[in-house]
Amino acid sequence: MNSRFSNSSRPAPRNTEDSGVLRFIGFEGDDEALLAALKKGLPNAKRALFEKYANHVQRVLIRIMGIDDAIPELINETFLQAYSSIRTVRESGSLKAWMSMIAVFTARGLIRKRKKRRALWLFEPKKMQDIRTYETDSDSREALQALYDILDEMPADERIAFSLRFLEGMGLRETAEVCGVSMATIKRRISRAEDLFVPLANKHPLLSEWVARGDRWQVRL
Repeated sequence: MNSRFSNSSRPAPRNTEDSGVLRFIGFEGDDEALLAALKKGLPNAKRALFEKYANHVQRVLIRIMGIDDAIPELINETFLQAYSSIRTVRESGSLKAWMSMIAVFTARGLIRKRKKRRALWLFEPKKMQDIRTYETDSDSREALQALYDILDEMPADERIAFSLRFLEGMGLRETAEVCGVSMATIKRRISRAEDLFVPLANKHPLLSEWVARGDRWQVRL
């Protein structure tokens, strides 16, 4: 296990009455060391987890939600849940998949909450997402908007399965793992998602080209 807590070469001030500054302790190590440090509550372990997996969590959430104002809040909620339940993780090799799973369940909670809220209102103004920072091509922006318009109409479980499998490019086994279901269940969800997605996508000129390709489920918009 490769692990050590390294101090800065410059002496840090002591935590005395004359100084309220605590010495910064940096974490260096692999996932095994990180998991052990988190379970022991060692200094800076939570920060190390965030720095290592924040980009991955953000990517998973964006694949599921699209470019959404709620992404920063979902990232924070994902890590808060991770910190509070870190002792349930047994294998360091599953740390990344475990973070993905928490992100998936956090996103699913928001999707279901929004669907319930929409059901209570006869009219809800459509919120256009600003995706210019992620895509510069106008056709890509239009296709992404159309894609997530369709995903918005899917049940949460089918939307998540579709997004992880076809947008994030996860394998079937990994998709099943992070969704916390069996292979048979994830296959059914993906099949239902395709049945919902394809007819609607065929009505959009840009998405229909993607659907028409033989390798469409390996191509990311």
